[in-house]
Amino acid sequence: MSTITTTRSVRSAGEVEFVTFYVGDLLIGIDIHNVEEINRQVEVTPVPQAPPHVRGVINLRGEVVTVVDLRKVLEMGRTEINQCTRTVVVNSGNEEIGMLVDRVADVVLARADQIDTPPANISGVDGRFFKGVYKLDKTLLIVLDVDAAIAVKEPGLPRL
Repeated sequence: MSTITTTRSVRSAGEVEFVTFYVGDLLIGIDIHNVEEINRQVEVTPVPQAPPHVRGVINLRGEVVTVVDLRKVLEMGRTEINQCTRTVVVNSGNEEIGMLVDRVADVVLARADQIDTPPANISGVDGRFFKGVYKLDKTLLIVLDVDAAIAVKEPGLPRL
């Protein structure tokens, strides 16, 4: 099993560091402090009667981690596993949750005062899953609300 662990670098006051990845054509970011690791392990054990957005569980160094298909949560279909697919492991509450993403991008340093309120929907995706948008040179970085994304009971339904 190969693992990429995020590093926490020094940043100035008023700056936010985002771990970024793609889900479809959307460039999505999560505050680096919420990311435990980016893992190449995408082979999951299915869980009977789990909601459609839960792909299953993985064993991560002896801990059972639930893996959520972020494409399903965002109502963008099901993630097709390939060489670029990764599991972004985040900490929500006291639980580690894996989010299946299409591919990892980079770490982006952003000024907090330049993060705008997200529109009601972005590329047809429900805006309730996003905290903000940050303009890069050629694209938008969409800031994911991790708690909203993993708390959804089933895509298309209200949060828990």
